Amino acid sequence: MYRYMKRGCDIVGATVLLCLLSPVMAVVALLIRLKLGSPILFKQQRPGRGEKPFYIYKFRTMAELYDAQGQLLPDDRRYVKFGGVIRKLSLDELPQLVNVIKGEMSLIGPRPLLVRYSPYYSEQERLRFTVRPGITGLAQVSGRNLLSWKERLMYDITYVENLSFRLDMMILFKTVLKVIRQDDVVANPGQHSQPLDTYRQYKKEGSA
Repeated sequence: MYRYMKRGCDIVGATVLLCLLSPVMAVVALLIRLKLGSPILFKQQRPGRGEKPFYIYKFRTMAELYDAQGQLLPDDRRYVKFGGVIRKLSLDELPQLVNVIKGEMSLIGPRPLLVRYSPYYSEQERLRFTVRPGITGLAQVSGRNLLSWKERLMYDITYVENLSFRLDMMILFKTVLKVIRQDDVVANPGQHSQPLDTYRQYKKEGSA
C-alpha cells in the first residue's frame, strides 16, 4: 500500500523542504558563485527508475579544471576545501528536491549512480531500478562512502525488498542525525573509493 502513497509523500515533503530551505540554498548559491564562479549547479545524467536517464542537480563543489584534451580532471585533482565543507554538510544535495518534485527521484531510495556503471550490475543488483532513486537511502545511513561497492549495492537490494513507511522513516531519522553529526561523510570521495566500473573490471581480471 505504501508503495502507492510514496509519491504523494515525496511531493509534499520536497515542497515543504524547498520552502523551508530556500534561504539556505540562496546563501549556498551565492557563496559558490563567489568562491568557485559559474556554473553554480552541477548537472549530470543518471539512470532513474526503469533505467530511464534524467539529469540530477547538485550544487557544484569542485573546480572546473580540464586536461589538454578538454576533459575534466579526476575529482581528487579538482577538490577544493570550500567544496569539501559543502559536501560534509550535505548542502550540495539540496537541489535534488527539484528532481523529487519533477518525479525523477524520491526523498528516499537507492542513490542514482553514473550511467557508465550500467553494464556492471548483477541481475539482483538491478532491483535498484524498480524504484525511484533517492536523495538519501539505506546505504547512506549505513556507512555511505566508507562502504565497499558490494556492501552499498546489497543495502540497495535490501531497501527495495523491504520498502515500507517504517523503513523510510528510520532512514530519514538517521539521515538527519548523520548530517548533524557529519558521520561517515568523505569530503573528497575520489581518495577513498574507485569507480564501480574500475572495481568490477579489476575483480573480473583478478578471478580470471
